[in-house]
Amino acid sequence: MKRHLLLGTVILIGLGGYASDLFADDQEALKAFGTVQKVFQSPRCQNCHIPGDSPLQFDAGIPHAMSVVRGMDGKGAAGLPCATCHAESNPPASYGPHAPPGAPHWSLPPAAHKMAWIGLPPDRLCAMIKDRASNGDRDFAALIKHVNEDKLVLWGWNPGAGRAPVPVPHDIFVTQFKRWADAGGPCPVAGG
Repeated sequence: MKRHLLLGTVILIGLGGYASDLFADDQEALKAFGTVQKVFQSPRCQNCHIPGDSPLQFDAGIPHAMSVVRGMDGKGAAGLPCATCHAESNPPASYGPHAPPGAPHWSLPPAAHKMAWIGLPPDRLCAMIKDRASNGDRDFAALIKHVNEDKLVLWGWNPGAGRAPVPVPHDIFVTQFKRWADAGGPCPVAGG
């Protein structure tokens, strides 16, 4: 035991400034993840990233009207697909604040990959984002492409009349997401 402890101490001393740089990099990456969390757990994102099968709506995250449900593919129930009300783009502001918003491929994540973020503590949210078994088999490159280019994701920054956009500018969010991903996606420690 003492030998392992001594070896670990020697390694840390040998790393010197490099170890403190690694620690600083992780701290910056964890700070960047704080921005990722703020975006993912905003109403624009978490209203569709739900643990059950009924999406939420509005900034208050109330249950969706008309008993709307996810469906297996995330595009609504047979006979009432999301596209029944949600078009490829937002309606004109003159339609009022409660008109159904729109974006290309309006949907929820499919039932097999719900990616439910509501109420998750930072450590569990972080682990879920990185877990390819639950995130649609996306590696970091695919995740970055998704948050940077997907038209439905981008809708969160232009949600239409009466809805608050995601609280972090998109370019800053993507920069912070990349910073976190480039560091290997370190996760906060539970309760830390």
